[in-house]
Amino acid sequence: MLRLDQVESGFGALKVLRGVSFEVAAGEVFCLLGRNGAGKTSTLKTIMGLMRVTAGSIHLGDECVSILPAFAVPRRGIGYVPQGRRLFAELTVAENLQIGLMTRDSDATVLDKVLTLFPLLRDRLPQRSGTLSGGEQQMLAMARALCLRPRVLLLDEPTEGLMPSMIARIQEAVLELKSEGVAIVLVEQRVDAALAVADRVGFLENGRLMAVVNRAEIAADTALLQRYVGVDVVTTKPHP
Repeated sequence: MLRLDQVESGFGALKVLRGVSFEVAAGEVFCLLGRNGAGKTSTLKTIMGLMRVTAGSIHLGDECVSILPAFAVPRRGIGYVPQGRRLFAELTVAENLQIGLMTRDSDATVLDKVLTLFPLLRDRLPQRSGTLSGGEQQMLAMARALCLRPRVLLLDEPTEGLMPSMIARIQEAVLELKSEGVAIVLVEQRVDAALAVADRVGFLENGRLMAVVNRAEIAADTALLQRYVGVDVVTTKPHP
């Protein structure tokens, strides 16, 4: 579904990503872990065309999307929920969702499906998005991305600052999307939240992908967590 092949990117002369390669299949959750500054958010921004690829390539299916301008990437079916949500605070919930719907000309049936996944938002449609709680804003950010019917969904720190009940709801939504065949790239600082939904985990360090392992391998040996994230205890119960 999504494939990165020896991707490099950065800011001007500053190189951030250094030969990053991985694939994410339909219906798979691939989590990127690493310390602050490892290149996790930069990887997502590079996929979205917000950072220029200076070497290598990014493919969605058979199409090379790394040569497209940034505005064209979502139209190919790649949704992005950035860290900090980046909602239009002065617009209503309905208007934020409409922006997502317009990206790929999605119709009312798509909106209804999204609101079924996040039913709380149905009662908030006329409310200004800037007045929502943090958890509600995160739901709206995900819902807006889902309105473009993504084949791939990029999530950057979706559980940041949320209470446990909201984290559980976000995890449920991720697993629901996985079951529908959406390929998901998840960036998380909370190891427990990541491993609760991830199928595979990639460890980034200084812009390089150092290792890719199955979730079960981490549960059996936490040495990689200690080395690349600085934690050595897994306290979560992973999904079946």
